Amino acid sequence: MNNFGVQEVAVVVIGAGQAGLAGAYHLRRSGLEPERDFVVLDHAPRPGRAWQYRWPSLTYGKVHGMHALPGMQLTGADDSRPSAEVIGAYFDTYERTFGLRVRRPVDVRAVREGEDGRLLVETSAGTWSTRALINATGTWDRPFWPRYRGQKLFRGRQLHTANYPGPKEFAGQRVVVVGGGTSGVQHLMEIAEVAAGTTWVTRRPPVFRDGPFGEDQGRAAVALVEERVRRGLPPQSVVSVTGLPVTEAVRAARESGVLNRLPMFDRFTPDGVAWDDGRVVAADVILWATGFRAAIDHLAPLKLREPGGGIRVDGTRAVRDARVHLVGYGPSASTIGANRAGRAAVREIRQLLEREPAVAMG
Repeated sequence: MNNFGVQEVAVVVIGAGQAGLAGAYHLRRSGLEPERDFVVLDHAPRPGRAWQYRWPSLTYGKVHGMHALPGMQLTGADDSRPSAEVIGAYFDTYERTFGLRVRRPVDVRAVREGEDGRLLVETSAGTWSTRALINATGTWDRPFWPRYRGQKLFRGRQLHTANYPGPKEFAGQRVVVVGGGTSGVQHLMEIAEVAAGTTWVTRRPPVFRDGPFGEDQGRAAVALVEERVRRGLPPQSVVSVTGLPVTEAVRAARESGVLNRLPMFDRFTPDGVAWDDGRVVAADVILWATGFRAAIDHLAPLKLREPGGGIRVDGTRAVRDARVHLVGYGPSASTIGANRAGRAAVREIRQLLEREPAVAMG
């Protein structure tokens, strides 16, 4: 700590989800010490990051593609337990095992230019001066709420996946589920079992994917996302690239008519939604399964955004500032991608730290 109360470290990690913990693990393996050389700051009140907010009906057995953190497998998990409990406990054990000493809850308010080539990270718990930054804030804190004509006139309830409580709360109600991603499909299938009626609407026709999703398809999907990020465009959702996997449950829901999709409605009415062709659907609830946007507003003072609205990255490094690495952003948003990106980011950061701070500017 310097004379002005600003704490100095070599690296600040923002976010303790999969990406942030992977980055912290590789920082420690590279010889840096938590609290002395780097600090991990997390907005959430307890371990588990976004997983701790998942709805109770999302059991661990329903989780699609959870990849273990580096250096420790998740073993012996009960598939019937809520994923929030299983993964939260796993992250907690991981943090303690590797002594990562995550500080929470800490709200990062802004990252701005400091002195002598350093960055200033301003938070609810004080300010850190750092030579490099791993930003692993994910998307959960920025749910996307679309806006449509007459929305304020609707007398029913509107909620987002971020606030989804599970299906029981919708018993006997007429529910419109908006969104063509995995969450929307999961919500729809379980709500349909208890609701008076469900309607599924999406902006684009959903693309269902039969058969295995192998390494070749995975690489192709990552390449498409990576191309957008390299062009400075906001990352697309994973499902827009990979399609929706057809499980036995999905196949049954399609056959029963639960997954019969309608195009996006044009406006709200006081009692539901309507299309310009005259179609009307009465609804008690609109559930927006419309995804999330990258939580990167705290980086705004650094002016990293491109005209297209995203941050252009080369690997994980922000093209406009070599001190900033975005892990879990764009092509590294998957759990396995976050692990690999954390390792790659630390490799570049170690190279940066071996140079003079003034040279680190991108």
